[in-house]
Amino acid sequence: MNSLSPRLSRLRLPVFLYHLPMAIACASPFRRLLAAAGAPARSFHAQPYQAKVGVAEFLNGVGKGVEAHAAKVEEAVGGDLQRLLEARTLRLKKLGIPCKHRKLILSFAHKYRLGLWRPQAVPKKVQ
Repeated sequence: MNSLSPRLSRLRLPVFLYHLPMAIACASPFRRLLAAAGAPARSFHAQPYQAKVGVAEFLNGVGKGVEAHAAKVEEAVGGDLQRLLEARTLRLKKLGIPCKHRKLILSFAHKYRLGLWRPQAVPKKVQ
C-alpha cells in the first residue's frame, strides 16, 4: 500500500495541471504565428540597418579584423555580395584569409542568409 500512495497522490491533481506542459509547448508556435503576421518578435533597441549592403559594408559589419581583407575579397567576388554569401572556406583560404576570419565570414554569411543579422549603419567601436 505504501508503494502505491505516491501514484495515487499524483492522480488526485486537478485536470488542468496535466495539460500545463502542453500549454507551455504551444507558446512557441503562437509566437511564430505572430512573427509571420508581421508583429515584431523582439523590439529591444532596433539599430538602423544599411539600405544597400555591399561586400565592404558586410565585412565592416562583421568587424574583428575581418575588414582588413575587404579589398582581396571584393576583387575575388567581383563586388557581388551574393557570390560572397555562396563562397566556401577553400575559396577564402586560397585568398590568404586566416582560419579565424574565414569562420567569422562564413558564420555571419549564414546568419545574413537566414535574416538573423544585418550590418549596422554605424559600425561598432573596437575596444
